[in-house]
Amino acid sequence: MKKQYKYPSVVTIAGFDGSGGAGIQADMKTISALGCYATSVLTALPVQNTCGVKSIYPIPVEVVEEQLHTILEDIFPEAVKIGMVHTTELVAIIENIWSQYPKTPVIFDPVMVATSGHKLIEDNTIEAIIEKLFPLADIITPNLDEAAVLARMPIHNVEDMQIAGKKIMELGCQSVLLKGGHLQAAQLTSLYFTKDGTVHEYSFEKFDTNNTHGSGCTLSSAIASYVAQGKSLAEAVTLGQQYVHEAIWNGKDVAIGKGNGPLNHFFNPQKLIKNELVD
Repeated sequence: MKKQYKYPSVVTIAGFDGSGGAGIQADMKTISALGCYATSVLTALPVQNTCGVKSIYPIPVEVVEEQLHTILEDIFPEAVKIGMVHTTELVAIIENIWSQYPKTPVIFDPVMVATSGHKLIEDNTIEAIIEKLFPLADIITPNLDEAAVLARMPIHNVEDMQIAGKKIMELGCQSVLLKGGHLQAAQLTSLYFTKDGTVHEYSFEKFDTNNTHGSGCTLSSAIASYVAQGKSLAEAVTLGQQYVHEAIWNGKDVAIGKGNGPLNHFFNPQKLIKNELVD
């Protein structure tokens, strides 16, 4: 009998970015570049470019729900990336669906503030996200602005990050990768907090570039892609950060747009991974 194969798939549940650097576009580029098969569910239609977000148009919640069911009944993913969830109705739908699949890894990037500084989420959604989505996620990946909102404290240095990360873990998270890209420092430091109380520190050289648009979307999608390949979450966190670091490096001197430009997602694209199907 002829062998059959399948690609490891990742579904991204996120918002749109017509400029191609963030959101679902960045997610699908990342997933594809790392050898996985990307499917997607659109949650919102921000009108934006590299200079910022001009407006956000919602996708009807019943359309989001139908998208999810349609993908899951046909191409069930090895991992899930969740990005922009900007209403309590969307939170409820995602919780209802993914609570039925507790073994499927969920990587949640709690998109609240864009790189440009624009707020992207409704205030009354934050508590719903904390209550319903944080417990479902295997890891959440806030940036410093988002972490400041969640921990209810300003974050100016690594010491503040240590305190904020522990506070966020107390909200019911399984693990937290607190990204330090916005720190005013020569090095980029991120902290990974796990359920057993361990804190892993990662440091990378910080490049002189404005081309970091979509770096958070890219990181969470990279982690999801490595998990879909069978890596442990700890391995995926390490590899995902390395991928983003190299994507920024390889795109740091390219002029795309007039604001915060995109990463080079395809600096070393991988062939689609083929896993043998076993009866």
